[in-house]
Amino acid sequence: MLLTCQSGFETLLGRELADVGAAVVEQGPGWVRVGANVATENLAFPWLTLRDPIEVRGESVNALASRVAEYFLASLRGERIEAAWPNVWLGPQETVGLGRRLSAVESACGELLKKKFSRVVKLAVADVPRGAGPARGLWVYFVDFGRAYVAREAFVHGQRRMADDDLAPSRSYLKVEEAYIVLGREPAEGETVCDLGAAPGGWSYSAAKRGARVVAIDNGPLKGGALGHPLIEHLCEDAFKFSPRAGEAFDWLFCDLVEEPHHVVQHIVVPWLAQAWCRRFVINLKIGRVDAVALLRELRAADAVLAKHAPGARIRHLYHDREEFTLVGEVSL
Repeated sequence: MLLTCQSGFETLLGRELADVGAAVVEQGPGWVRVGANVATENLAFPWLTLRDPIEVRGESVNALASRVAEYFLASLRGERIEAAWPNVWLGPQETVGLGRRLSAVESACGELLKKKFSRVVKLAVADVPRGAGPARGLWVYFVDFGRAYVAREAFVHGQRRMADDDLAPSRSYLKVEEAYIVLGREPAEGETVCDLGAAPGGWSYSAAKRGARVVAIDNGPLKGGALGHPLIEHLCEDAFKFSPRAGEAFDWLFCDLVEEPHHVVQHIVVPWLAQAWCRRFVINLKIGRVDAVALLRELRAADAVLAKHAPGARIRHLYHDREEFTLVGEVSL
């Protein structure tokens, strides 16, 4: 398998893969390759998993395009494509000039495929499908100018780049917008949200713009579109000391605190999930000063809070995450 991740996190992805029995045989900026097929659906660091990829090599654009086209055409025998399918070409952005090479090969390959299956080519979508799950199409990942890995099957882990909003008061707004895709749900009109550590209000604004009512907890000020928003109630309180009133439960818990992650888990994640103070959650944990893979093991343990109270929860290193990862899930009632 070939797996992609955020550049600079290949070693952490490799360690996470080792925990499920796969050893890295090769890696580069933003990708790793393992020799065994293992279940990767619940891993945190991969963005895409290309299943059973084949290696193609070529010294020229036309040679590479021809070999990718030959692989794809051979794989289509006995298969009918009647709906849109992903035609995704990727590679490390850090390699200068590789993007131009990739685009040239993609264009040349497209011309070759049009001559054989123009109807099928018209259904191609040059983007990773939205959401998390398996996807069948054509997946091409260039690891160098003359070498790529090609697959028909991929697992999409849900991460993707999000569009900014001029009214959003902070970059963290993008993280919660991306987290909705991983979860497969977003706040809706009339739902309630508790945002712990809300300032300057990016996550609160994201929920309020969808019509949800937000209680924003932070001693710091709100800014931008969150400041004075009619659906946002700002309480100047300590996020670690706040709890709902007796009998009250929020539809959503948001939490993005610059705190040691074990402290957040013990004093926020555990009580909020164990006492069902929320129905769904988006929680960001900072991993810059801890062993991230060891923390993942703790969170995934059979006796940990997620297994007990949110067994379908997902942990992801998002496109917009840095030294942090994000937990999303629903509380079992």
